[in-house]
Amino acid sequence: MTPAINVAKKSKIKYTIHEYTHDTNNSSYGEEAAIELNISTQRVFKTLLVELNSKELAVAILPVSHQLSLKNIASCLKFKKAIMANKDDAMRSTGYLLGGISPLGQKKRLKTVIDQSALAYETIYVSAGKRGLEIELNPKDLGTILNAKFESIIV
Repeated sequence: MTPAINVAKKSKIKYTIHEYTHDTNNSSYGEEAAIELNISTQRVFKTLLVELNSKELAVAILPVSHQLSLKNIASCLKFKKAIMANKDDAMRSTGYLLGGISPLGQKKRLKTVIDQSALAYETIYVSAGKRGLEIELNPKDLGTILNAKFESIIV
């Protein structure tokens, strides 16, 4: 069990765990998950950390098929600017390795924004806390657990 799975279980939401063998030569983790699980990249969501101009970290959850708009995430969190967080800071803050950063079960609760495209699906897939492990759940349940906003944060 990962911290992400423990949070889902404790929250009493409906979820499904999907496991596949991660290819260590593949650094496109979300696309690999979509291919291995035979699902659209629109339904696999990546978890990215950004640093706001206050030096505070925040979480962005968006489809692996899209790029994050730093301007949009900064704006919806009421900041002037956001940059991608340093990978070491991201791993230290979440307790997860890159490619396995889950929005669930992070060491520290951060402000979180989920791209509004998630609401078009009954379920979406996010990392369950390690490479090769995805959790499928309802996006509204994810938003509730994380106290997240749904906004347009993609380019």
